[in-house]
Amino acid sequence: MIQKKQRSGLAHGLKFLIAILGIWVLAGCSRAPVNAQSHGVWSHYFVYPFSEVIQFVATFFNGNYGLAIIFLTIIIRCLLLPFTISQTKNQQKMKELQPEMKRIREKYKGKDKETQVKMQQEVMALYQKHGVNPVSMGCLPLLIQMPILLAFYYAIIRTKEIAAHNFLWFNLGTPDPTHILPIIAAITTFIQYKIINRQLEQANPQIQMMGYIMPMIIVFSAWKLSAVLPLYWIVGNIFMTVQSIVLNRKRKNMQTAANPNS
Repeated sequence: MIQKKQRSGLAHGLKFLIAILGIWVLAGCSRAPVNAQSHGVWSHYFVYPFSEVIQFVATFFNGNYGLAIIFLTIIIRCLLLPFTISQTKNQQKMKELQPEMKRIREKYKGKDKETQVKMQQEVMALYQKHGVNPVSMGCLPLLIQMPILLAFYYAIIRTKEIAAHNFLWFNLGTPDPTHILPIIAAITTFIQYKIINRQLEQANPQIQMMGYIMPMIIVFSAWKLSAVLPLYWIVGNIFMTVQSIVLNRKRKNMQTAANPNS
């Protein structure tokens, strides 16, 4: 049972790490400016539309691309919020079903195929009874969100107009000369990971290491990247942190209402 908890916690941490590593690796990919003549399905139908949206939104902020990226990052995260809420609800239901899951595993201890099939059938019946969608517990939500987030990410680094503008104390197209942004990006990544994975870390302290590895990856990546990228990461981290706090508080209030004597 302990090993299963560890594998579950580690898998959750690995998914988060893979997402960060994916962005880090992609940072070294093509940065050729994107436009209406860009070839390829990815560039023309995914990245270019986001680039156009960024430029359009910037006009509402008097050409301030920094504010445009902050605004669009929040909007995109809000649009993806239903996936996060659905996944959070399923995770909570799964946690509540653990006693039943344990009973089923003890009932079907045999390793033969027939016993395992019966166990899976009873598990699926349990899921259906309580409205749990096991698909939303895996990588599917991440696979749905990642193309959108990566297309927006690529649009940021491949829209040449962004690099020519300043925001606050830095130029969006060059590394932050003070290195404040990479440090803030690392700190917000650490805080976000700790809040999201608080319960998993309590069940499996081994994944605490992930919370230290990811900020290190972020700070080293952002140190020499255009300042617009750590700005984007910071806004995303803050949004996800606030989102997790609000969802956790809402869940606790619902649990208290359901079990007032607990």
